[in-house]
Parts: sequence; C-alpha cells; structure tokens
Amino acid sequence: MKNIGLALGGGAVLGAAHVGVLKALLELDIKIDYISGTSIGAFAASFYAFGKSYEEIEDIALKLKWIDISDLSISKFGLLSNKKLGRLIVKHLGDKNIEDANIPLSLIATDATNGKKVILNKGPLAEAVMASTSIPGIFKPVDIDGKILLDGGIVENVPIDTVKEMGSEFVIGVDLNSKNIYNKPDNILDVLVNSFHFLVQERVKSQTELANLLIEPDLSQFNRTSTKHIDKLIKIGYEESIKVLKQGLAKDT
Repeated sequence: MKNIGLALGGGAVLGAAHVGVLKALLELDIKIDYISGTSIGAFAASFYAFGKSYEEIEDIALKLKWIDISDLSISKFGLLSNKKLGRLIVKHLGDKNIEDANIPLSLIATDATNGKKVILNKGPLAEAVMASTSIPGIFKPVDIDGKILLDGGIVENVPIDTVKEMGSEFVIGVDLNSKNIYNKPDNILDVLVNSFHFLVQERVKSQTELANLLIEPDLSQFNRTSTKHIDKLIKIGYEESIKVLKQGLAKDT
C-alpha cells in the first residue's frame, strides 16, 4: 500500500470537524505517515501527530471557547493575541519541538513581509501553531526567527502540496470551506473572519485538485466563530469522512 499523507485545512471553529475525520481514520485503521495542517488544521494536526487519541482530542475540542484561545492585545498589529492557544498546546502536549512528533509534521504560515509560504517543520510547536492560526487583523502576527508570520491560509489553506513534498504518495485532503454559506455578520469578529475566508477560497480549488482523496463536509449551517455546536461539527466531519474514505481508499489504494 502507498504511504498516506493527511492535509488538514483552515476554517476557524469549523476545524472541530477535523476531530471527526480523525475518528474515522481510527475506525477504518488507516495509518497516516505524514501530516500537515494550516490554521485550525495546524492545531488538530499537532495533537494527532504527537499521539493524542481521538477521545482526548474530542474532549479538548468540546471544552474549547474563544476565551480559551485568545486575549485582548495591546499590539498595533491585531485586536487579539493567541498566546492562550500556545499555552493550550504546551498544557496538553508539553513544551515540544515540531520535529519530536510521532508522525512527520509540517505547519503552514505566511511571511507578512513578502507573502510567501513558510513551512514550519522544526522548532517550538506552540509558536508554530500560533503563527499558523494568526488570522490577519484578528490575531497579532508571530515572530519566528526574525520572520513576522501570519495565518497559513493566505498561501495554502489545504496543504496538500506540502504533504506531497514531505513524501506522501497518496494524499487525503480536508477542505472545511468548500460548501459554506456566509451569513450576515453579527460582530466585527464575523466580518474579519468572513472577509479572510472570501480571499482564501479564491485559490483553494487549485490546491485541492492535487488531492488523491478530498473530504468536503457540508458545514454551511455553522458560524465560523461560534463554539456552540462543536459536537455537531465533529459528527458531520465523522460521517462525511467515513463515507468518502470507504469509497475512495477501496478504489485507489
């Protein structure tokens, strides 16, 4: 069988659906050899790559609130800081480096100076996750090795090409946004997150065409910034993944 790579895409709170994807992979006994994540996908990929069980990841996701991952920022570069998100990584995984992962792991960020993709595959894990999830205007950028880094969704929201470069022969991609409907914003957070994803989706189709198997759960009924329906997002992610994986892997691997 070909080695398998998993590319988890961004989508703010919709990322809870990734937990359902991981549950489906476990049930079907699908071994992941390489993993990459962007934005909230970087968060989920990190827990999986460092050996957290589906049940542990689900428990963390179900308890997660915006207040747990963000704090007001005094920076001129963003409304909020996501240092709490970094501390959450350290709390559950320890003060790890990316290269210590059980599964080879790459996280995607964007260089705020030149707009180029930055692949984070070594160094402090918590900082890398913070960088990958730094949505412009909402979270202040993260400085890593002198580079000012923003959310990786700007350059590669579903990091299929990256996981191929890592050595994957068969890539499973997860796109959280392809079937979404953008509802009327309720607050500035909704305005900023929606605007960001409008821009992101313009280039995602060309990225997802590179996948051998693409999981696209219909999350159109959910708000990207509300944590009220984490359980439902996990359920839909699981149901769609079971269906796609059974069909696709039986045919292509």
